[in-house]
Amino acid sequence: MNKNLTMKQYMKDNLPLFIFVSVLFIIGVVFGAVMVNALSLEQKQEMTRHLGSFFHEVNDGAEFDSKQSFVQAFGMHMKWILLIWLFGLSVIGLPLILVLDFLKGVLIGFTVGYLVGQMSWKGLLFALVSVAPQNLIVIPAILFCSVAAMAFSIYMIKNRFMSRNGSMYQPFMRYTTLTLTMGAFLLGAALWEGYVSQMMMKWVTPMLVGLYG
Repeated sequence: MNKNLTMKQYMKDNLPLFIFVSVLFIIGVVFGAVMVNALSLEQKQEMTRHLGSFFHEVNDGAEFDSKQSFVQAFGMHMKWILLIWLFGLSVIGLPLILVLDFLKGVLIGFTVGYLVGQMSWKGLLFALVSVAPQNLIVIPAILFCSVAAMAFSIYMIKNRFMSRNGSMYQPFMRYTTLTLTMGAFLLGAALWEGYVSQMMMKWVTPMLVGLYG
């Protein structure tokens, strides 16, 4: 109960940061979706060929290495929050945290925007099974890590460079523990991405193959 109260208080204390990074992420999503319209015809055709080839491979029964997919997904997620954690240890890293949040939004917005733009509701269906589920965990985890990193960086500015009071040990341990906790959630997201998402994609792929001849 005490932990819940502590987390609730933490979110309350850092609510402006949560709102700020969330809005920045959403702006990134919108920007990524708009970027799809900026692609040239040749770029769209090339991406369509790759996507069509992927759908045909899946529909023809191609086997994917689930373990490798899991390892790659988990490695990517952990590198992302490790960068955020490292940026949080330095004052100059503060704007770079915001850049990462924006870029994450751009990547997701572009992916979903392209799928929906090319395949309409079928693209939306594919995005719902291949992109959305794991990102329901990944996005909050990354935003949580970002807020923790920004809060710790601001704490350093206030307590080390201005007042020079207070120990850094407890805030640092709290910051690191929260990052590791989010890493555990990302492990679950990677497991879903590596094992469950591939099965779900196989279910919907037969509906999509016809779009590519």
